[in-house]
Amino acid sequence: MDIKIPVMNGFEATRLIKQLRPELPVIAQTAFTSTKEKDKAREAGCNGFITKPIKKSELIALIHQLQPRQ
Repeated sequence: MDIKIPVMNGFEATRLIKQLRPELPVIAQTAFTSTKEKDKAREAGCNGFITKPIKKSELIALIHQLQPRQ
């Protein structure tokens, strides 16, 4: 979820998504790296946080980390 999107910010969009699909993992992506932004993302329901520019290896590792264990 990009935090800075048109019409509605990513925090609001994540809250709406989580109301419909609470089990769906959401990864926040942003150029902002402050602890405040990370906290806001967690409060909105994001399960992970990654900063831009996104490194492919970090994104893949985060996706694997958030996959349900079977």
